[in-house]
Amino acid sequence: MIEMKVMGIALDTRTGSPIVVLHDKENRRALPIWIGSAEASSIIRKIENLSVSRPMTHDLVINIIEKTGYSIDKVEINDVEKETYFATIFLKNKDGEFVEIDSRPSDAIAIAIRVDAPIYVNAKVLSSGSVSTDSAKDAQEAEEFKDFIQNIKPSDFSKLMKDSDQHESDQ
Repeated sequence: MIEMKVMGIALDTRTGSPIVVLHDKENRRALPIWIGSAEASSIIRKIENLSVSRPMTHDLVINIIEKTGYSIDKVEINDVEKETYFATIFLKNKDGEFVEIDSRPSDAIAIAIRVDAPIYVNAKVLSSGSVSTDSAKDAQEAEEFKDFIQNIKPSDFSKLMKDSDQHESDQ
């Protein structure tokens, strides 16, 4: 398992779909995962330290977990099949007992970044979906990818966040 961090949220220029981008500690690999707009909005809120007056869905999940005596220990993105990623959230109680919760990676990431839990990705997932950001062979692709990520502005997501807010308030 390789520990990764959230690099940011990008938008697929072809489809307009949000992508969460993870990177390893050495900044040698990046893993893009296409996600839903609600999860992207949640991740952006945490990255930008934006507060809301009432708990959003991921905050609510954390509150429920903590009220039952557990904490979020770590998140693992542990499988990919036909471009669908799978994740597990590991909960730990005060006695050191673990509970594993099946999750979509987007939800697991949104929860993990709120409590500073580590995000791990297994080798199979990395080999099938990651982009090298430092090899000479992939230098041009890596530079284009880095430029794409670095040029994303929070304002690029204003419509995405408004749509997500509307969706959350409708439910």
